[in-house]
Amino acid sequence: MTNTSRRNFLVKIPGIAIAAAFLFFSIGKKAEATQPMTRANMVIVWKSKRRMALFSNKRLLKSYRIRLGFNPVGHKQHEGDGKTPEGRYFVTHHNPKSSYHMSLGISYPNKEDIKNAKNRKQPPGKDIFIHGGPTNIFLHLFKDWTNGCIAVLDHEIEEIYKLVPDGTVVYIYA
Repeated sequence: MTNTSRRNFLVKIPGIAIAAAFLFFSIGKKAEATQPMTRANMVIVWKSKRRMALFSNKRLLKSYRIRLGFNPVGHKQHEGDGKTPEGRYFVTHHNPKSSYHMSLGISYPNKEDIKNAKNRKQPPGKDIFIHGGPTNIFLHLFKDWTNGCIAVLDHEIEEIYKLVPDGTVVYIYA
């Protein structure tokens, strides 16, 4: 191979690589579209790891990086404390017109949360959601910013919204 033909071949490599990558990813997308979507029947949140995972019959479907309340350590005690609750909850409803793109309602407060708040003579709080991110992406990437909710990026909540039906159990751990 001469220097000129070798140089021409090397110039073509990036174009060939781009075409191969495009073909690979478009074939993969078509294959995904024909497979039935598996729905989650359990969501687990690990607050200290800032991770949330969706499971179907104990099989991991997908994991997400999350952001929490602005004061994330410990269980939510009362309205306005900036904590994300810990315990066993359920998805109560889907909200397609959320202030944060889309959201899934969480069954906080449960009976125990209400009882503990009543003993402290404080309102337990309400409206805890898994929802999309803020318009400022840098806020989401570097800081816990919600009032107690669990936040993911907008494209991720779109996926979660489809995969997690109402009634799904949500375990939130410290």
